[in-house]
Amino acid sequence: MLFALTLRASAQNSRHFTFHYTLTVKNVPTGKKVRIWLPLAQSDAYQEVRVVSANGDLPLKKTRESKYGNQIYYAEAARAAQSELHFDIEYDVVRHERIALADAVAAVIPAALTAKARRQDLEPDTLVPIAGLPADLAMKVTQGKTQPLDKARAIYDYVFTTMRYDKTGTGWGRGDVLYACDAKKGNCTDFHSLFIAMARSQGIPARFEIGFPLPADKHSAEIAGYHCWSDFWIDGKGWIPVDISEAWKHPEKRDYFFGSHDVNRVQFSMGRDLRLALHRTVSRSTISSIPTWKSMGKSIPMFHWHSLSPMRAA
Repeated sequence: MLFALTLRASAQNSRHFTFHYTLTVKNVPTGKKVRIWLPLAQSDAYQEVRVVSANGDLPLKKTRESKYGNQIYYAEAARAAQSELHFDIEYDVVRHERIALADAVAAVIPAALTAKARRQDLEPDTLVPIAGLPADLAMKVTQGKTQPLDKARAIYDYVFTTMRYDKTGTGWGRGDVLYACDAKKGNCTDFHSLFIAMARSQGIPARFEIGFPLPADKHSAEIAGYHCWSDFWIDGKGWIPVDISEAWKHPEKRDYFFGSHDVNRVQFSMGRDLRLALHRTVSRSTISSIPTWKSMGKSIPMFHWHSLSPMRAA
């Protein structure tokens, strides 16, 4: 996969860029059935996304998974004719800073959380239990606090102070909460899976979001991999964003990343344990900004962006 971002213009608190997503699947067994799903970025309140072009060695079609409504590209062939497949998607994106707790946005009336969404964002996910150890930890760190927002901040602070951003060894990067509790290290997936498990155990709806980071201080660079973050719900305030792993890397922004997301990101999908259905075939994606495929092939990832004009500070 190649992800190329081209920054064009940036008003204060926003970034305008092109994002070039290229996927190569190697070692596809010829003559065999192959199905490939690719995440599809979409617009929401904090980013405007336009697909400039979408091309591939197999026709790309759009579908949508049912749990969170993420849009997805898929391609399929009953008998693969070549051992290497290429796909190329170019986006034009405007990303806005998201601030949920500042006084300036206090008057914004949030949409109500539906009963279905509340149940969904309080349930356990694969590798994200809400009972046992994470629940015990949450009970301990929120002791004496009665307001959900105060409890969420206590959980945020616990993850921030206890976890270490460290991708050495094995076990990290799966969002395995019990691993995170034991190892006390990992990447953004592990940080936010632990936060989500602890928050849900306290009756605070929380959800997982994933996309890619944009280097804040560069006009052009390759991106090493995905980035993920989280939201939690507070009645009367709505969804509150957090990015604990980014706060860990930039401790001077510890308070900022409780309640805010900067412009240096693009979101591709939401949620875990997604069902990618096509006809009668169902595949599962635990973490959903990386493509999923059914074949013996191997995907080659790469991420890159390039600036068209000087950036303004967000």
